[in-house]
Amino acid sequence: MAEFVSAGRTVPAENGWKWIAQGWEIFKRKPGIWIALLVIYLVIVLVLAFIPVLGSLANMALGPVFTAGLVLGCRALEEGGELKIEHLFAGFRERFGTLVSVGLLYLAANLVIALVAGLTMGSSIVGLMRGDADPGQLLGAAMSVLLAVLIALALMIPVLMAIWFAPPLVVFHQLGAIEALKASFNACLKNIVPFLIYGLILFGLAIVASIPFGLGWLVLGPVLVASLYTAYRDIYFS
Repeated sequence: MAEFVSAGRTVPAENGWKWIAQGWEIFKRKPGIWIALLVIYLVIVLVLAFIPVLGSLANMALGPVFTAGLVLGCRALEEGGELKIEHLFAGFRERFGTLVSVGLLYLAANLVIALVAGLTMGSSIVGLMRGDADPGQLLGAAMSVLLAVLIALALMIPVLMAIWFAPPLVVFHQLGAIEALKASFNACLKNIVPFLIYGLILFGLAIVASIPFGLGWLVLGPVLVASLYTAYRDIYFS
């Protein structure tokens, strides 16, 4: 039996592609159920989105809960079991409080990033909206907005690194929210090259998936979740 490596291990660069290929194999075992799970999740997200403010906050806070349920489904498939619709909601029964804590910390980080971006832009956005601003003012405002976007993107990278493996670490290894976020960040940092390859390939696949009215995401979405699980297995087990 593979041994769990709590600190995560460094894997070869080409494993970034292998995670996606292995995720595809997991998807192929039950494509119909995977697509149904994605559609149900999207309906839940859309329903919550209609609730002003609180709905959007709930979507972000519950993200790790749903992710945990899906990785539990991946493990069931890997062990020869069945993927079921109930797996989408398994995170509500397994370590729900800790998973929500992870989601709330993720939400707080996003709010801080939004605040920093907003402070960077300052009143520059008003300059872009004013029709009577001179070209110099418009250029300065546009540069401020661009800087704010770049800062936000730079800050989001470590946040995504921290959140990426947190759900499986919580449900499979009973880590606390802060512990899981730290462990995920450190594992991603150790494997920055494989993740770079992984991200570039996913970026290309995302473009292709978006072309036919976004229908390709019915496949890419589940493959992405499954690849999160395969990456977790690769990095945390030797």
